[in-house]
Amino acid sequence: MRDNITKLKNYIADSNNIVFFGGAGVSTESGIPDFRSTDGLYNSMYKHPPETILSHRFFRAQTSEFYRFYRDKMVHVDAKPNLAHAALAKMEQEGKLKAIITQNIDGLHQAAGSTNVIELHGAIHRNFCMNCNASHLLDFILQSQEIPLCTTCGGIVKPDVVLYEEGLNQTTISNAIKHITDADMLIIGGTSLLVYPAAGLVNYYTGDKLVVINKTKTHANQSANLSIFGSIGAVLHAAW
Repeated sequence: MRDNITKLKNYIADSNNIVFFGGAGVSTESGIPDFRSTDGLYNSMYKHPPETILSHRFFRAQTSEFYRFYRDKMVHVDAKPNLAHAALAKMEQEGKLKAIITQNIDGLHQAAGSTNVIELHGAIHRNFCMNCNASHLLDFILQSQEIPLCTTCGGIVKPDVVLYEEGLNQTTISNAIKHITDADMLIIGGTSLLVYPAAGLVNYYTGDKLVVINKTKTHANQSANLSIFGSIGAVLHAAW
């Protein structure tokens, strides 16, 4: 492990356009459960499977039930940034890290001080009326009874998160691809790389400093220049 940390430090020192691509594993160390671990959402007891509840079809057909699950399982207002978030924010502030591309919707990267965060799947802190497009804060969702209705027009307010059956924002995708393509170093951390099309974006990296930090193996390990198995927070904290 020590040799790998040293190699990671050297990679960072020799790079000036680093991009970080992260997933749920970055936030589990802040107490937010992921989807596929033993303690994750996919293994929790609920009336419907999470994949079903978090679908566009379910949102439209059973909006009240969607929000009951959403408030209970998807919003973690007490979660705080961890060592990984802090290290990445510091790396950006010192001019090394140019972008964070995240599959998470919790906003913890911004809470830690990162500014260029590309949120592939949206964010719980942004909400909009499906009728008039008025913006609403997260507190509005949490304080609403059952279905949150717009105070301007009475329309249903939807979190700005990408549900199953919904496509990713093309501008967001293009922005992510550009950063990955231009990067001289790509760090992939805390993601199983099983959720597409987001996971396919890492294939746009063609450089020679591809680093994968994860507790388990991913398909990216086959082409990685450096693989480190362990806590994303501990590794990044030790390296930066």
